[in-house]
Amino acid sequence: MFDKFLEYALELKKKHEPFAMATVIRREAPSSGKAGDKALVNKFGEILGWVGGGCVQGIVIREAEDAMKSGEPRTVIIGKSNLPLKHPGVKVYEMTCQSDGTIEIFIEPVMPQPHLVVFGKSAIAKSLVKLAHVAGYRITGVAQGANLQTYENVDELITQISLANVKTTPSSFIVVATQGDQDEKALEEALKKESAYVGFVASRKKMASIAKQLADAGIDRNAIAAIKSPAGIDICAKSPEEVAISILAEMIQVQNSAPGQGLFDRFDESKAETGTSPKYYINPVCGIPVDMNKPMHIVDYKGEKVYFCCDGCKVAFEADPEKYLKKIKSST
Repeated sequence: MFDKFLEYALELKKKHEPFAMATVIRREAPSSGKAGDKALVNKFGEILGWVGGGCVQGIVIREAEDAMKSGEPRTVIIGKSNLPLKHPGVKVYEMTCQSDGTIEIFIEPVMPQPHLVVFGKSAIAKSLVKLAHVAGYRITGVAQGANLQTYENVDELITQISLANVKTTPSSFIVVATQGDQDEKALEEALKKESAYVGFVASRKKMASIAKQLADAGIDRNAIAAIKSPAGIDICAKSPEEVAISILAEMIQVQNSAPGQGLFDRFDESKAETGTSPKYYINPVCGIPVDMNKPMHIVDYKGEKVYFCCDGCKVAFEADPEKYLKKIKSST
């Protein structure tokens, strides 16, 4: 199983997809998960491995989703009584329906490399590719007639001014450093794609002129206005290397202002490989998220479906349904 776990993690990294690793770090019996047990949760909410069943699995999937969205790890403590107080980096779930066991799980998001698309064969373009590689970016180089000697260390080489076959995400960065060689076409291509940042290496005067051409061509004016030009933080840069440093600094600033943003879309069943991406319902008795695809029980009360993770919660609800329905209504 461990080999399959590692192979799947490597497969997701090659696909540039985020995932989360969950590891049991402490356990007080009785609990089904034991110290050292591991699971991997992909971006569809599908889980490989084992850290516990029932409510534990639902909590882990939900917290893995949050970890991938924020880019921040966390420790999850699940138990019944005498649990520690909540503090930053720790999520506490007090179970009302399990035995007195406690389990602590560390959940760590593994995010794909940030993606940079660089247009152009200029000295600035080549310097930016070189520096961004050192900074850990996955790089797509785009230039008419480019070859393997055009750039150092690109992961993808496009030899025409087109991004038709390039996959970007809302967290990709695009820099146009064509410097007079098909500037307008490169910007048109850049604005067709999802990205967190589009930078154009040019003077304000040149940007104003090309902005008018783009608008006249029917490009959305808000998208044009969002282009960062001159690209980069103002550090009084003079050499191509200094300009590249200023652009990279600006990209890092954007990237770190919202870690994880755009790298992860909320679990979407329509995209899941197995068609079972979770849909959450908060159990009104214990407050634990229940996957509506795989609940332990469903109770139809006054035309409303209520989902439960265990027998105890179902019994408690049926004894006083109005009490718990108030909790549902107050939380919506």
